[in-house]
Amino acid sequence: MTELLETMAVGRDIVRRDGADKVRGIAPYAYETPVPNPAYCHPVQATIARGRVSWIDTTAAEVLDGVLAVLTPATAERLASTDDAELAVLQDTEVAFRGQFIGVVVAETSEIARRAADLVRVEYDVEPHDVTLTADRDDLYAPEVVNPTFPTDWGEGDVDTALAEAPVTVRQTYTTAMYHNNPIEPHATTALWDGATLTLWDSTQGVHPDRAGVCKVFGLDEERVRVICPYVGGGFGSKGTPHAHVVLAVLAARAVPGRAVKLALTRQQMFALAGYRTPTIQRIQLGADRDGHLVALAHDVVEQTSRIKEFAEQTAVPSRHMYAAPHRRTTHRLAALDVPVPSWMRAPGECPGMFAPEVAMDELANELGIDPIELRIRNEPDADPESRKPFSSRGLVECLREGAERFGWGGRDPRPAVRREGDWLVGTGVASSIYPAMRQRSSAVIRFDAGRYVARIGAADLGTGAWTVLAQITADALGVPTEDVDVLIGDTDHPAASVAGGSSGTSSWGSALVAAARAFREKFGTDPDDGDEMDAAIGPNPETEHYAMFAFGAQFAEARVHADTGEIRVPRLLGVFDAGRIVNPRTARSQFIGGTTMGLSMALEEESILDPRFGHVVNHDLAEYHVAVDADVGDVQAYWLDRPDPRVNPMGAKGIGEIGIVGTAAAVSNAVHHATGVRVRELPITLDKLLDALP
Repeated sequence: MTELLETMAVGRDIVRRDGADKVRGIAPYAYETPVPNPAYCHPVQATIARGRVSWIDTTAAEVLDGVLAVLTPATAERLASTDDAELAVLQDTEVAFRGQFIGVVVAETSEIARRAADLVRVEYDVEPHDVTLTADRDDLYAPEVVNPTFPTDWGEGDVDTALAEAPVTVRQTYTTAMYHNNPIEPHATTALWDGATLTLWDSTQGVHPDRAGVCKVFGLDEERVRVICPYVGGGFGSKGTPHAHVVLAVLAARAVPGRAVKLALTRQQMFALAGYRTPTIQRIQLGADRDGHLVALAHDVVEQTSRIKEFAEQTAVPSRHMYAAPHRRTTHRLAALDVPVPSWMRAPGECPGMFAPEVAMDELANELGIDPIELRIRNEPDADPESRKPFSSRGLVECLREGAERFGWGGRDPRPAVRREGDWLVGTGVASSIYPAMRQRSSAVIRFDAGRYVARIGAADLGTGAWTVLAQITADALGVPTEDVDVLIGDTDHPAASVAGGSSGTSSWGSALVAAARAFREKFGTDPDDGDEMDAAIGPNPETEHYAMFAFGAQFAEARVHADTGEIRVPRLLGVFDAGRIVNPRTARSQFIGGTTMGLSMALEEESILDPRFGHVVNHDLAEYHVAVDADVGDVQAYWLDRPDPRVNPMGAKGIGEIGIVGTAAAVSNAVHHATGVRVRELPITLDKLLDALP
């Protein structure tokens, strides 16, 4: 068992350390890095979905005043490694998806670079492309694993027989859309190659993983590459791994040694080059007895990947852990299409993967005449259904009950389409959420200088509050006020740290800082000398050999649907979460509310629309790719049990960045059904899917 940290600062509502600089506009982001005499680059992109470049003419671009270099597959340097096809930029003439890089212009200004890129003339040998995902394709295949290393298929018992014999069944297909991360800061890089060393100011969720990727592609020793990223304007997973634009920026910088080169993707370019969440087709089959106890659960998923690089979202994995059922099956099948490479998006797997089963549970509750909360409680497992390990802690039932009380669930009429206020049909819905509690390898160093403790770790702050909460954790581990602690992050000159992803950042980095602080105190005591320093490293949590570790939540929604127009409004969202000890209530509430709002966006608005004729997303900007904003929900509330889990890490904290999004879409969907009696199983829920069936 991990020795829990005694808290003085942890748990306090401390103001963000980086807040003032961000409000004042003096916190430097990657593209804003102050470098002398920078150059700028702009990509040339493929306008076909599949084929090859047969001819490219750069003459007009090269003679434009202010152009420094034009790179194409014929002139770009050869990379040391092309194992990752997404990063094999400008290495051949093959075109694998529309929007792929086929050239880049480096110029004195961004305007000249963009103009010169427009002057490059390209001809193609076009091949037929395939970008359409369906569940009945004859070329679906089972990947070796799903993200990151989960078994593709898993099961126990005899699901088909149990379903055939079950008194009550639900057999439905649910779909989620293609979604694109749209952080307010676009993907951006400033790159400087001096002929011997490379410096990158990159908007990334992990400076050390970013450096490792770049070093492999260019065959450089890590000592020759430095990545700096003190601030990130949002990432949501899309900045967790380097994408092609980072390689392009380095290629451009190496073409003009001694000049820093800046590259910022436009909003439109991000829809082809920065990853996205695959659309999913999910077949759910539930079998239950008359009392609502599940006897069988099947969750079969079809999703897409790119033909050049596989990414298999672990969509069905949460169904392996959520509810008790003796007969279970989960599967994943992929279609390899001529599309950009999908990647991480907030709560990969759990977010789309909990939508289908949580709506199916609502359908089962309606079929049985059992309250949806009671149905979930009746299927609470004694241990993790997959591994048979006990949960380190599992507060789902408490979240459901506390949420019901806070939301005003009691006395709810379960019948759909019976509550009306004026022209509005009113309903409420609930859904459960789950997300694994993880810890990744990280290291940290603590030094005493001039009366202050300085902690260094190569962590990243995406706006989540790392600058602040890591100081709180370090202060408590040292037994000093937070005012005496400085924390330095976002630089590969600091000790190696894991990526800010999987809700594992605070758990991983905090554990490393606690280890370093305890080692510091053990060696130097409470009266250190200037220059005293101690480092420490932590690995994955050994307690996972004995316990299943997850955060849980219960999320509630009120939906109002206009009886004549089908317009949907969500005036209330509420969540209660079991996420271990909350390090900072201020930053935690921001994360819970942000995730919940993003889930509302998924439920009602977000959808990347792919034109099958041309193979690209047509609503590739924030004018037509709609995301939820403050005005879209009147009241968003987040609460938590705040029960430290001593087995997950010294802080007892599980991670909060992603659990907020997981159950929201299902809760909204269930509320819309309760309001109207119309069950929409295809996200997003838009008025055209309701109008014909409204009472």
